[in-house]
Amino acid sequence: MRVLGLDYGTKTVGVAISDPLGITAQAVETIVRKAENKLRQTLARIESLAKENSVEKIVLGFPKHMNNDIGERAKRTLEFKEMLERRTGLEVILWDERLTTVEAERTLIESSIRREERKKYIDKIAAVFILQGYLDSIYHDNERKGEKHGED
Repeated sequence: MRVLGLDYGTKTVGVAISDPLGITAQAVETIVRKAENKLRQTLARIESLAKENSVEKIVLGFPKHMNNDIGERAKRTLEFKEMLERRTGLEVILWDERLTTVEAERTLIESSIRREERKKYIDKIAAVFILQGYLDSIYHDNERKGEKHGED
């Protein structure tokens, strides 16, 4: 079961995908758009990636505030979720993305990626952390239930 992970931002969407067994997340690309409300090409690209990779569901980072409140970015993310569901016909799961960008930034620094280069990678690395968090939760839920991961 392949899953697509998305880090939705004001001008970019970081994209990650799981391996076929749904165990690990890999960075795919960063989709860049000219303006925040220009989403048609972004949605078309996500739909294309989903079809090309036989994706069964999408995990979308949900930017809650640290106190668990939902702000303007989270409201825009909910709207984007609805657009994704209509466009792809896939289930879209919201996943708490608090601190994923901080974690991605730290990872890039530890990897000695120069500051100027980090912007190219930050969104897709954040998408990897979002998707990996989801995949790990599924694995641990299955372990608690006594199921083996990757089997029906």
